[in-house]
Amino acid sequence: MKISDPSASTKRAIAIGVVVIAASGIGYAWMQRAGGEDGLLRLYGNVDIREVQLAFRQPGRVAEMTFDEGEAVSAGTRMAALDAQPFRDALSAAEASTQVAQAELAKLRRGLRPQEITQAREALNQALAVAVDAERDYQRQSSLLVSGASSQRTVDGARAARDRSAAGVEAARAALSQASEGFRKEDIAAAEARLAAAQAAQAQAATALADTELLAPSDGTVIARVREVGSMVASQSAVYSLSLDKPVYVRAYVAEPDLGRIAPGAAVRVTNDSSDKVYRGRIGFISPRAEFTPKTVETADLRTDLVYRLRIVMDEADSDGALRQGMPVTIEVDAGAGSLAHAQGR
Repeated sequence: MKISDPSASTKRAIAIGVVVIAASGIGYAWMQRAGGEDGLLRLYGNVDIREVQLAFRQPGRVAEMTFDEGEAVSAGTRMAALDAQPFRDALSAAEASTQVAQAELAKLRRGLRPQEITQAREALNQALAVAVDAERDYQRQSSLLVSGASSQRTVDGARAARDRSAAGVEAARAALSQASEGFRKEDIAAAEARLAAAQAAQAQAATALADTELLAPSDGTVIARVREVGSMVASQSAVYSLSLDKPVYVRAYVAEPDLGRIAPGAAVRVTNDSSDKVYRGRIGFISPRAEFTPKTVETADLRTDLVYRLRIVMDEADSDGALRQGMPVTIEVDAGAGSLAHAQGR
């Protein structure tokens, strides 16, 4: 009967225990890399709030600065104003030019006054009377030439007077026709174009006057007051810097091995060190390329060091003003959120 060696059994048991411990350690390490035992992927980032540089579209002298740094403003609130008198004067001049153009166009469209048409008609009647008299004189002188009572020179003069009077009749008749028909269509079209140009100049002057008031584009907080009353500013020169209340974003980075666990639209929870409140949001953007340029020749280890930028859009219902520009935050994404978002996207 063969007796088994006790020391061999002990060695075998120790080896099995080492394998189990090693496997547990590998599994625990994988879970730690993936986000923790609770199945969450934890990312770290900073609050990113949009800022707007407010400026006048027109140059001028600052006449009013209503808000100071740190004050809240609502959309449409008047924040600053320029001295508007030069712009009001320009608008008055443009309005006067428009009125002149309108009067000229109305004159051309209406044509000549009735009195002017009557005058042209009477001028034609006068020319006809002169022509009849000239024709009679010519006929009389022609008959006297046969009997020798008139000379050829006198007849020639009567003929010329008759022709001149006939031409005068045609000229008077044309003048009456022109007065009756009114001005040419081309003249009216030119007057319409001049009126359109005057109206455009008036609208431009009105816009310039409206631009002397600087209005808040949306709700926000003044973070910088750049100019003061009395300052001369050029167009597009910033006078306020405004931090927008909405939307609020969070900028974070995800490691390349965890990239498959997230997707646009995935819900997240955001916390910060200053309070216990949990904010809700969704992943709105994931950069399609690595934030840092990899080496030309890379190993598998180097690939795991790549990170991708993502942007989280915070839920407006949770907005309470506590999330401030640059504040560090912690982002938690449920395990499998990436796969679920991909499936919903399909």
